[in-house]
Amino acid sequence: MDIDQIRSLASDDMDAVNAIIQQQVDSEVALINQLGFYIVNSGGKRLRPLLCVLAARAMQIKSSDHHTLAAIVEFIHTATLLHDDVVDESTLRRGRETANAIFGNQASVLVGDFLYTRSFQMMVSLKRMRVMEILSEATNQIAEGEVLQLMNCNDPDTTEQRYFDVIYGKTARLFEAATQLAAVITDQSAQVEQAMQAYGKHLGTAFQLVDDILDYQAETEEMGKNAGDDLAEGKPTLPLLYAMWHSKTDSDRVLIREAIEQSNGLPHLKRIQSIMHETGAIDYTKACANTEAERAIASLEKVPDSPYKDALIALAHLSVERSN
Repeated sequence: MDIDQIRSLASDDMDAVNAIIQQQVDSEVALINQLGFYIVNSGGKRLRPLLCVLAARAMQIKSSDHHTLAAIVEFIHTATLLHDDVVDESTLRRGRETANAIFGNQASVLVGDFLYTRSFQMMVSLKRMRVMEILSEATNQIAEGEVLQLMNCNDPDTTEQRYFDVIYGKTARLFEAATQLAAVITDQSAQVEQAMQAYGKHLGTAFQLVDDILDYQAETEEMGKNAGDDLAEGKPTLPLLYAMWHSKTDSDRVLIREAIEQSNGLPHLKRIQSIMHETGAIDYTKACANTEAERAIASLEKVPDSPYKDALIALAHLSVERSN
């Protein structure tokens, strides 16, 4: 099953989700409407809400609550993007100028706050305390992940475990919540809920690992962001750390260490890519991503067979095979 077939399977659900997103981003404040419309229509994959509706369908949901839940997840994700782009001083996302590049940092931060708070208003409408409990905890852990990433920035002594702690908080945690909550709103057993939670966690981890590989492999046009952004920001991602740990010469090790410490590695991107090739850093990170995708698929064992389960399995494969 390819991504077009998956999107076709979920098209009616995603149309309903998109309608809710458009309705809920509406505000009497013109700038919120303008910036909100720009960011929610910026060509994103809508992967997290897609996961939510597919998981809910796989568990035979009878209501339309999964549409609201998927929109909430997308609002939380979009709010984090608005704030991230300000923190990272990014100018390009999804092949377009970032909101902060067009509207300014102040507007981006404040509209991000609007989307966070609107998502919590929408949670209340579902009238399920368990939903609010999971999403409020997830949102807090996402913030912790972003702060941890900030602390790791420019630190070449970051460990592999600290790296994985960051990507769990900043990426995998919301994937995890999206699929876990599909089990919650369909009143599944604790076993099934834990299985869906594990699926989202492992899928999100695989997705971020591949993102970190693509920063050193894909062209800007493919990725929709500037190639080498992580290097330019001094972010110690796994491919870069592994290349440093396994460099064959002291000069290569020092080059990467200084690139992380001083955020000055972009002029040396080609050499650093060569070191990654020589040390097997990309292959190692890909192997980690494949392991996570396999764990995600194994987690679905307790879910009944259906085209929706097949789509979830296919998404795990696609998450590690993609080029953007």
